[in-house]
Amino acid sequence: MASTLSTPSSTAHRASRRQAGAAPHTDRARRRRERGVRRGRRVLGRYTDRLGHRREIVALPGVAGSVLVVDRDVPRHADCRLVAHLGADEPVENAALVCAGYMEDTQRAGWRCRRVRPEDSTTEPFSEAGDAEFLAPEAADADPEPRDRAGRSYRLELLQTGMSIPELRWRRHSPSSSAEGPTPVSVREAIARLEDYEPVRTRTARALSRHRGDGEVSTTVLRAELERVKDSPIVLNRKLRKVVLATIQREDLSMSEIAIRCGRVKRDAGGNESGETSWLARRLGILPEGGRDTPTPWIHSDVLGLISRQGLGISPREVELG
Repeated sequence: MASTLSTPSSTAHRASRRQAGAAPHTDRARRRRERGVRRGRRVLGRYTDRLGHRREIVALPGVAGSVLVVDRDVPRHADCRLVAHLGADEPVENAALVCAGYMEDTQRAGWRCRRVRPEDSTTEPFSEAGDAEFLAPEAADADPEPRDRAGRSYRLELLQTGMSIPELRWRRHSPSSSAEGPTPVSVREAIARLEDYEPVRTRTARALSRHRGDGEVSTTVLRAELERVKDSPIVLNRKLRKVVLATIQREDLSMSEIAIRCGRVKRDAGGNESGETSWLARRLGILPEGGRDTPTPWIHSDVLGLISRQGLGISPREVELG
């Protein structure tokens, strides 16, 4: 009897909820998935780094419904790196989009984010002060679009990426004579191709400020890319290369001498010492790294400091691009 009575009661209850405007089953399932991402933990991707260590990208709950996208060691969940801090109002798909872009950068160039800090789990993302240091006068956006050495231009544009709203990203445009169409690129790649932080950094920060709180445009991937550039110890080597070459010409130094000063010494079969000029040339972006076709525009800030202090006898600030 109890079983017979419970069935129509449950059916009537479900019908009354539908009549009251409850969402269909698919909407309820979607909301449950979103709550799971916000409050729980979800593995977004896994990869093996250049040292053979297994790592994973996970979505972890943050304060006020935000989500921390974190790169961490798989066995111990150690060496946690902050890939992105997503606001509570961000579409659920954005965690996966950020993960995909980060893994592409990491596997191609060994890119790594800053370590997770204790305050990351107790603060909300997108504070007003976050982009302030890079905001320039409005006239900066009216300057001609940046172009690289190959004549390709770079623009911030809205892209349709399969989400319900368009995504703001940088795109590379080839000269009109080329058959290559527009290509989405990361903030880091645009900076690398231009070998300069500006105007990409300032225009990105200004665009993020304009679209803060805009539910019609997704800026999650763009914001995460800018944060990675700002927090990374990997910096551009163009100014260092310029200063080294000028010093060699002015002071009659050699690449070998500078390498020796940096502790990079090799010995031939006869025991004669010389500097590892190939090491220095790769760090300066003159020669490509092993297995690469083109020189890298990047250098670790510790190595930049070593070359400037020991090799040139000057402050690292004199060879850093602002």
